[in-house]
Amino acid sequence: MGGTKIEVSLVDESGHVITSSRIPTQLEKGPDGVIDTIVDCIRNCLGRVNKSAKCLGIGVAGQIEKDTGVILYSPNLYWHDIPIGKKLEEALSIPVIVTNDVRAATYGEWLYGAGQRVDDIVCIFIGTGVGGGAIIGGRLLEGHNNSAGELGHMTIIRNGRKCHCPNSGCLEAYVGGWAIAERAQEMAGNNPTEGQTLISLAGSIDTITAATVTKAYNLGNPLAQRIVQETSQYLAAGIVAIVNAFNPHLLILGGGVIQGIPAYVSMVDPLVRSNALETASADLCIVKAALGGKAAVVGAAALAQQKLEIQS
Repeated sequence: MGGTKIEVSLVDESGHVITSSRIPTQLEKGPDGVIDTIVDCIRNCLGRVNKSAKCLGIGVAGQIEKDTGVILYSPNLYWHDIPIGKKLEEALSIPVIVTNDVRAATYGEWLYGAGQRVDDIVCIFIGTGVGGGAIIGGRLLEGHNNSAGELGHMTIIRNGRKCHCPNSGCLEAYVGGWAIAERAQEMAGNNPTEGQTLISLAGSIDTITAATVTKAYNLGNPLAQRIVQETSQYLAAGIVAIVNAFNPHLLILGGGVIQGIPAYVSMVDPLVRSNALETASADLCIVKAALGGKAAVVGAAALAQQKLEIQS
């Protein structure tokens, strides 16, 4: 569940997706309306294949209270203190586990994707926002208050661009989808002639999005190429700090922005190696997520299954 879309999938015990539905988040409905939509989508998904589910895992872009499944704060959903776990359990009568969406994606990539058989990995997923997750020593990091992995909100530029969190200069404020859109709108507005392709693709300056930049980049547009190049430099700056701090063997990049422009992986690789500590980056591999847009749903399902097994 992200700022722009919700994906519901029925996943079997081996991580295979049986059927899926993707719907817009429709934040204007409010938390209760969105939760009702999720319930309807789950029922439709199950009804389509005439199957039932044993448990539900949901990955949400935000900070989650571990034992209650309450969304404490979601910057891109603008939600505070929403008891989504309890509401879904009441509606569906099955156990529910709520976790951060990128932590779920990290778990999915570790079990079934690019991180298989690797005990030290960090995942960074770039979509509307930027989230992260880490498996260190074969263990998913949660943190004291279940907030470990908020890599998008590490500061890369002091007093930099305002983020959706209370801070300024966050990695997300430069490479998140909403931030790429803001930067592109500013550049096109400052030079409409240079930004003509972006404006034409979007319809207006104010409707330029990260997807617009991706389209223009793939068409070879010079301004889009410059935006992408700058974005890769900001991303590399964040990855350098992450590599130095966590010393992963594998760093996985995923999310809609990376799926749209896979070249980000090859762009950041040499920048990271030339700026990170030599010992921290000596055996580092930087790769694209293997599960694509399915990583979060597969990981959320696996975490829910794990909870069910522990309880039984």
